[in-house]
Amino acid sequence: RPELVESGGGSVQSGGSLTLSCVASGFTLNMGCMGWFRRAPGQKREEVAPLETDGTTTYADAVKGRFTISKDDAKNTLYLQMHSLTPEATAMYYCAADVWKSCWVLSTAGADFGYWGLGTQVPVSS
Repeated sequence: RPELVESGGGSVQSGGSLTLSCVASGFTLNMGCMGWFRRAPGQKREEVAPLETDGTTTYADAVKGRFTISKDDAKNTLYLQMHSLTPEATAMYYCAADVWKSCWVLSTAGADFGYWGLGTQVPVSS
């Protein structure tokens, strides 16, 4: 069955870096929109970066210039490189994907992604 599994989270000090990975199984990741989300304690879920199959992406203002989303089609894996982390980045990070739907379609329709991982925790200490 389709599954997404995140890894790479863990405690990091302010100014540090982490790279999150998201391995897909049961389906091909690069068949629709992919993306990273996060939910900080007591906050709503926030979209960090969606990624279209052609590589087009956008970033939340809070992470622009510091986070980079990428994919490895051969490994069926999505990545999120995070640099210059601050305590405000503390959150549970989730990857999500859909099949046959672009990010533009999902956004325009207000639809949610079809597949979600369980998340990986990233606590950033000051």
